[in-house]
Amino acid sequence: MNIFRSLLGKVWHDPNAAEVVKISEGQLYLVRSGAVRGGRECIYNDAMATIRRVPSMEHTFQLVITRVYEEGDQELLEDEEETDEERVFLICEELEFRTGQTADGEPTFVWRDLQGDDDELYEFVAAGTNEPTRAFFETCMYRAMYERKYRASADNLSDADLQEFIYQPPAAKKSKTKTTSRKASASQSHSEDAPPAAATSAAADEPAVATTSTMPAATKKKKVASSEPELPSLATETAELHLWDKDQGVFVKQTDVTARVAHNPAGGPYDYWLIASSDEGQVLAHKISSDMNQRWSSRVLSLTWNNVNADGVGNSWCLRFTSEEAFNEFQRAFTRAMWETLNQYPWEKAKFEEQSYVLSSNVEDVEMKDAEDESDEEDAVEEELDKSEDEEEEEYPEEDEEAPQMPKGRNKQLTVGYKGDRSYVVRDDKIGVFSHTGQNQVKYYASISNVATPKGKVFSPKHVMLHDQDTKMVLMNPSEPHSLYNLDIERGKVVEEWKVHDDITVDAIAPDNKYAQMTPEQTLVGISHNALFRIDPRVSGTKMVDSQFKQYVARNKFSSVATTEAGKLAVASEKGDIRLFDSIGKNAKTALPPLGDPIIGVDVTADGRWIVATTKTYLLLIDTLIGEGRYTGSLGFDRSFPANAKPIPRRLQLRAEHVAYMDHSVAFTPARFNMGEGKEENAIVTSTGQYVVAWDFAKVKKGQLDKYEIKKYDQFVVQDNFKFGDDKEIIVALQNDVLAINKKNLRRPTRASLAAGGRSRSSIVNTPY
Repeated sequence: MNIFRSLLGKVWHDPNAAEVVKISEGQLYLVRSGAVRGGRECIYNDAMATIRRVPSMEHTFQLVITRVYEEGDQELLEDEEETDEERVFLICEELEFRTGQTADGEPTFVWRDLQGDDDELYEFVAAGTNEPTRAFFETCMYRAMYERKYRASADNLSDADLQEFIYQPPAAKKSKTKTTSRKASASQSHSEDAPPAAATSAAADEPAVATTSTMPAATKKKKVASSEPELPSLATETAELHLWDKDQGVFVKQTDVTARVAHNPAGGPYDYWLIASSDEGQVLAHKISSDMNQRWSSRVLSLTWNNVNADGVGNSWCLRFTSEEAFNEFQRAFTRAMWETLNQYPWEKAKFEEQSYVLSSNVEDVEMKDAEDESDEEDAVEEELDKSEDEEEEEYPEEDEEAPQMPKGRNKQLTVGYKGDRSYVVRDDKIGVFSHTGQNQVKYYASISNVATPKGKVFSPKHVMLHDQDTKMVLMNPSEPHSLYNLDIERGKVVEEWKVHDDITVDAIAPDNKYAQMTPEQTLVGISHNALFRIDPRVSGTKMVDSQFKQYVARNKFSSVATTEAGKLAVASEKGDIRLFDSIGKNAKTALPPLGDPIIGVDVTADGRWIVATTKTYLLLIDTLIGEGRYTGSLGFDRSFPANAKPIPRRLQLRAEHVAYMDHSVAFTPARFNMGEGKEENAIVTSTGQYVVAWDFAKVKKGQLDKYEIKKYDQFVVQDNFKFGDDKEIIVALQNDVLAINKKNLRRPTRASLAAGGRSRSSIVNTPY
């Protein structure tokens, strides 16, 4: 077979070549070998056979038999509702593909009909095909089987490596031992020859997988020799179990397991567990919840997740499935279990469109519709320069000994000014004012102390928002949920209480539009748990505008709201759903179903094209552009998506192996786009624990969902946001510090960057702050 090596090099290495090899003439037959039904039925009298690459799935090929029409036949069939023009077969070992010849000496290809009975076979008679072409087609079939089975490239294989795929009658099949040995060898080859991330702009870096099968002592002790409880299962599949080795920086194989998504009836109707068992007994049992930070990879057929053991040690685990069918089946079952756990509601009762929406959120690394096909050479060079583990520390100027001292306490909130280069940090009943001094520095300027109602009752603001060209700050008092308070920033005191409504609470607020705080605009937007309304502090009595009020009968648990530059609104909820409105007082134009995780914050680009919603363990990115139907080209704020063509939600999350180096589980703060009038959003920033995390939005739109950068501090990050009008400078509020950093000082997540503790000292405060 190696005589075809040069030819294989031309057709096999071209990923853009959909067709690998074709035989243009032949006949397709269905052969039944059973004694009762024995016979040979001609399916296509004129046909061609093609080995076709599946472009969206690596290492996957199809055998396609296409009917060839004589001139005029095609026109006669155009009016028929159903035509049988081609038959497609996934190329895999189960086809039991073999070659032969007819009584007349014509070459044939024979394979099993996997959708039919056991005694049914397909036979393609390649009449007139010469021997080299027949042999080349056969070799390509075996190579496709190899890649399918081992998820590895078939390059540089010898004839001996393909011998296991040459069909042998049942009595002469090769021993299982040799096959297993060869499989291990192929796994080793796949690990070593895995393509680098730069090979495709739409593919994420996959975790390195070591084929070492050494079981750590700690894991061995956890094995239970006794049989595990018989729990009903949604899915049961064989897989390899790997554990992330923090020292080696690779997933190390532990053992071959049977993985199950199991229901524990004793825990209630929605208590699900991920269970893995080997021949020796149960290896692990992890309760299915959002804290698992699960991530699916169709490229390597894997599921990775995090778990914190009884000793408080966090680990990253990986299941690697043996086939695409097993992977897909397990993914569907796991997604159903997770959804039912979060929603406390049966999966079967969800609408089909909602189920499709939820399942689509598992698809990773898919390029967005209008992502520009730019060269990634600059990014590659930048990443190469960034490989050094010796991070450069930001340069801090000397402490100003005469700088006023910020009162003691801990920071709770951060809001960045739109005008005047100011940021404000809430610390109990005090608000610190900080000036942006340039060169990525902030300096403590003053403090507004003893925040109190006009009646003198001191309170710690639950939420603050700048207003009226940064001359005012709107405060929410947790003790008075029906009112808002107007803080005059120049005077440093609350001057008004705005009673919004006697019965309806104000749970969250937003500006009238994206840049309203830069204008004298007086109105703002508010939500309660089930209502959306406008607030106008200029009206007498209660401040709610009755004509701009929308209330739902059900308790929707609205949690956050954001506005576009045109004043359109995105409203998210604790249930996880998102509603898009073109104005207040009307029904939502679009209602996106919940994945189940509570949304704690939402932001939207100025033009309304993109939404980022924050949950505890992931960010949800949604493209509101309608891609099909009568309203193609409109946004979901203006028109409704077709029921069968809702947007595909994309998860931005930390990789499980990166989280393994952190000392805590993931708990994101509300994510924000960079913003500025006339500036395009090109970054997303958030934080979790001691880490500031930023995504390059241009890369995200190309499908590189886990291309984030990170920086660790020695304190927990309370909140962070971009400086207004700047996509590089990030203002960070730590528990006891406030500082500014340049985005270029964030690093790609590595063992060094995740473990290193960044200095949290800035130029504006001494140790008490």
